[in-house]
Amino acid sequence: MRPPGGFPIVCHCLLLETPRGLCLVDTGFGIGEAAFGALPGYYRPLIRPVLSDAEAAHAQVTALGYDPRDVRDIVVTHLDADHAGGLRDFPWARVHLHAREHAAATRPATSADKGRYRAKQWAHGVDWMTYDDRGGETLFGLSAIRPLCGLPDLALVPLAGHSRGHSGVAVDTGSGWLLHAGDAYWFHGEVASPPHCPRTLALTQRMIATDHRERLENLARLRELPAEVRVFSAHDPRELDLAVS
Repeated sequence: MRPPGGFPIVCHCLLLETPRGLCLVDTGFGIGEAAFGALPGYYRPLIRPVLSDAEAAHAQVTALGYDPRDVRDIVVTHLDADHAGGLRDFPWARVHLHAREHAAATRPATSADKGRYRAKQWAHGVDWMTYDDRGGETLFGLSAIRPLCGLPDLALVPLAGHSRGHSGVAVDTGSGWLLHAGDAYWFHGEVASPPHCPRTLALTQRMIATDHRERLENLARLRELPAEVRVFSAHDPRELDLAVS
């Protein structure tokens, strides 16, 4: 995506092998997104996404030599259009998310929520698996919800602020933890010491956050993570480059 300000942003998804089959963390945009018509009217001229079918998760799974039908589970950090567009490409998959995010997207109570979420992206019918904070535990100093149903090595880490039920997704790889922080931040400098972020990106994040103060509080918690936790965001191209290098 190429929003104003000269800072391109990506849709950083994660593909995992689990005992149940393959699992996606976020989906990015879907196949045929340009013609599907689910994006808000302002989205394409302002955010300027490159809607390439070859970059969609379904095509990427195939390119890696896997069968997309083996994607049995999808864990979403939240249901914004650039994170949930690919849900329709895996209609057989269970979709795991925080209960507050599910409620905000499927039963929007405010005009902002009604404009934010695109119900067309899950109109095919989804096997939702929702989780609330009851019975949670602490994971490297953060509240966590685990295990997810059938996915014992994954946890939802509530990081609300960007959206009402926004969560990070923690993955126990067996040799350390990965934390997909979703849209908790957009620029790697935000979790650096001292933190820094280009002004245009900082302003955009503030404008679209449901609770800016809560987002900043959760961002401060991410800065305190131990070094053995590898944290990355959904949108920083530098972090994506490091992941695949």
